[in-house]
Amino acid sequence: MSQKQHPENTKLGWSLEERDPEFITSIMPLLGFFYHYYFRVQTSGWHHIPPQGKVLIVGSHNGGLAAPDMLMMMYDWFRRFGVERPSYGLMHPSVWQVTPALAQLVAKTGAIIAHPKMAYTALRSGASLLVYPGGAEDVFRPHSLRNKIYFAGRQGFIKLALRENVPIIPAISCGAHDTLIVLADIYNLVRQLHDRGMPWLFGVDPVVFPIYLGWPWGLSIGPLPNIPFPVSIHTRVCPPIIFERYGREAASDRHYVDECYNLVVSKMQQELDELVLFSQKQ
Repeated sequence: MSQKQHPENTKLGWSLEERDPEFITSIMPLLGFFYHYYFRVQTSGWHHIPPQGKVLIVGSHNGGLAAPDMLMMMYDWFRRFGVERPSYGLMHPSVWQVTPALAQLVAKTGAIIAHPKMAYTALRSGASLLVYPGGAEDVFRPHSLRNKIYFAGRQGFIKLALRENVPIIPAISCGAHDTLIVLADIYNLVRQLHDRGMPWLFGVDPVVFPIYLGWPWGLSIGPLPNIPFPVSIHTRVCPPIIFERYGREAASDRHYVDECYNLVVSKMQQELDELVLFSQKQ
């Protein structure tokens, strides 16, 4: 079956066959414009990714729904390793539900639904996988936390790496969280209103409800799409993190999973601190 074909009995996001190298090639000039001229990306560390084989890339989300650092990481991957090297990225289930037309386009670049089944399927196919564990809480964290690694305590990616015996390669960035200014998250207040009868828009719990300054809305309330400010972005691919033990038993050991999670967060925070200092000197 061609990668351009979509099985009639498979829901969008639940198949690896949606990825379309020809489509990726067609959007590379547009991504390149944003990379070179709009965000003026500086990047380093790509030698840490082996030229062959699968890896689990773990990133920290920034910049609202636009997530410009993620798009720039994708562009770097495609231009360095080619569009044919199999790679996928997990995308939150609500995106597939709320904006199916957009999701269908993004699926052509390798997006699959953020579900353990698809994560394991991608890695077992021999492909590499890009994961942003912090999700919405990370991408809309307050501006005061812009230089903090925040995964909201989610450890599924640790269990995935342990079960599949793949190294974790961190991908960090700074600058992207300045493409909009998140002032606060009032989700708890909005959740109370929902519990009293106010319905969620599109029937989907947004998980976050930020107040932020950004284009085109000015002052915005809620996780609305935004146009990023043209801020310079620095990205870095970090050295692989190798754990002492792998396998099902290791992945089922809650204490060991906690240790591995804390190790990843601490190493990524150290790398981010260094990247922030580096960017400030530029």
